[in-house]
This record gives sequence, C-alpha cells and structure tokens, in this order.
Amino acid sequence: MDIVRTEEFGALRLDLLASGVGLATFSRPPVNAVSLSVYENIGDLSERVAGDPAIRVLVLTAPEEARAWCGGADLNDFVGMDTARRKERYRYINEKLPSFYYLDRPVIAAVNGPAIGIGMILSGLCDMRVAWEGAKFSCPEIDYGLVCGGAGLFSMLKMPEAKMREILFTGQKYTARELEPTGFFNYVVPREEVLPKALQLAEAIAAKSLPSIQARKIASSRLEGMSWMEAYLDAQSLSADLVATRDSQEGVTAFLQGRSPKFSDD
Repeated sequence: MDIVRTEEFGALRLDLLASGVGLATFSRPPVNAVSLSVYENIGDLSERVAGDPAIRVLVLTAPEEARAWCGGADLNDFVGMDTARRKERYRYINEKLPSFYYLDRPVIAAVNGPAIGIGMILSGLCDMRVAWEGAKFSCPEIDYGLVCGGAGLFSMLKMPEAKMREILFTGQKYTARELEPTGFFNYVVPREEVLPKALQLAEAIAAKSLPSIQARKIASSRLEGMSWMEAYLDAQSLSADLVATRDSQEGVTAFLQGRSPKFSDD
C-alpha cells in the first residue's frame, strides 16, 4: 500500500492511501473493546474524514494480530454503573455515533475477526461489509442483563426478523458464513482476502467523482423512514443538482467516447 500520510485518533490510526482511500485501523489490545474514549475517537475520526476531500472512501479494519475486529463494549465501564450513569453513557454515545453513520463518504467494514455487541452494530453502521468466513458475530447483551440497542438498525438493514430475534434473545455467536444468507455481508471470504477485497471495492469507488460519491451517500442515508417514492424523489433532486457539473458531463462524454472518465471533483 502506498501511504501518503498517517494520523492517530486514540485507538484509531488513519492511513491515507494514494488511491484516495482512508484506511482506519482499530487497535485497542487485547480485544478491541469499546470504551467511552473509543466513541470519542470515532467522533474525531469522522470529523477528520468529513473535512478532508482527499479521503474519498473509508475502510475500517483491525490489525492482523488482533484477537477481535471489535470485542464489544468495555465491561470495565459498567462496574458499579447505575441508571443515571447508563443514561449519561447513552447520551455521549448518541453524540458520537451519528457522525460516523451520516459521514458523507462510503465506509467499508473489513471484518477480519470477531465482531461482538457494539462490534456487530458498528459493522452494521458501515455501508458495506467484507467479512472473514470464520469471524464470530453476536449481541450478548442479554447475557449481562442488558438489552442490545441494535434491533432497529438490523431491521432497517432488512435482516430476517426471526434470525435477528434468535441472535438478540440467545446471545449466541454465529460465524459470518452462518449469517451469510441474511444478506448482512457483501462478501464472505477467507481471512487473508478480507482487507484486499475491501480495498479493491474501496478503490473502485474512490475513482468516481467526489461530489457524486457524497451525494449518493447522503441519498442512501436519507432512506431511513422514507417510502421508496420519497427516497426516489430525494435521489432525483440530488442528481438534478449534479447533472450540470463538470464531472457529470465528463462522465457522460467519456462513456460516449469509450474511455475512462477523468474526474476533477467539480
């Protein structure tokens, strides 16, 4: 990989690749557990990516040696927790995660290890998922006397309701291969192929016009709560704003001339 620059956001390292792909690596040994500080890191990373036009697509992965892609919430944060502190934790999380979900760039989860609890939710907040066939996924909150907050997200992703209730009520672990029929993943591959496949997908997207990438991400995010017709009209409005841009004209002209487009992000 040709790395242009590297930045650190706590447990997250962001490498900007020459292709315009931002590679974010989550490293918080031993199991990449998510503490409140990690939510802050996610918020800071999202803000950085949103403000940098050089980053066209974001890939989220973990080090090859990590025991998990994301091992769930850091349970040390829950020792002695009462209702007030739990609500305060939710308030903080609810300030940080939306900036990640509504980031105006596509995000690809390269899941090369277990994704537990918030790990499974975090992967669901990404636009696309490439997973190791043996990676375990679960929502074990019920085993800790808690309730997983991800049911609405998984429903929005149109995962089969019966399977999701099984996952949420049992807390059991399922491999990516076992969950593949649910449609949760774009690709389920051997572990050594996860990051290359995710980068291949990211680089294909990064070659497009940035305003078009951003508009498509915004339109996709707005699908929540809309009828298909409302979403269709919204996408039409965004497309209408783009059609007169230089990149749009270049894309059409290049197609008609049988060549690859040369986008300038204008």
